[in-house]
Amino acid sequence: MHLPLLIFASINQSLRNMIRPTLYFLLLLTLASCKTDYTSLPTYSPNKQLQAVIETPAGNTRRLVYNKESQDFVPDLNAGLEREVGFLPYPGNLGFIPSTEIDKNGKGLEVLVLAERREPGTEMEVIPVGLMQLENNGELRHIVVAVPSRPSERRIDAINYESFSKNYPGAKAILQIWFSNYNKSANTKFVGWRDEKFAEKEVQRWMRL
Repeated sequence: MHLPLLIFASINQSLRNMIRPTLYFLLLLTLASCKTDYTSLPTYSPNKQLQAVIETPAGNTRRLVYNKESQDFVPDLNAGLEREVGFLPYPGNLGFIPSTEIDKNGKGLEVLVLAERREPGTEMEVIPVGLMQLENNGELRHIVVAVPSRPSERRIDAINYESFSKNYPGAKAILQIWFSNYNKSANTKFVGWRDEKFAEKEVQRWMRL
């Protein structure tokens, strides 16, 4: 190979070696900027279905929560340690209703989706079938209980509180027992069940305007 060609090939290789890290860095910046602010997603989808964002998958023994600042799903901490369930794993996919806010910290209204395991960050259209009222250390806590809106994704045949109560009284009992026992430090007490209409009113009550 002639000397000019060798010089050109060497310069070309050097340029490629310089460009690759730059492109890689730009790709990382692009991916980082593409993160989703799940708290700002619409409460209802274009199909007018209630939406849920999953934080803790069904079957987990560790609680995950969404960090709005980092836009990541991170372990929930208690005294600096990861909060771990000292009981059976989560019986459903726990998350929140986007664009709702129940306290000054921006926490959204909780939702438990009864379905197969969904990974953190999964967005789902759901149908409320009831609402659990709990008391944690003297404070009232509401959790919307829902099923996927798509029939193919449902594992229980219920679309409202009446059918849920009639067809799955055992499921209601399991949820009542689980939430009363999974976190002893919270002194959780089961208060009662409310229907899907009450659940919808709670969603409307806490929607950010």
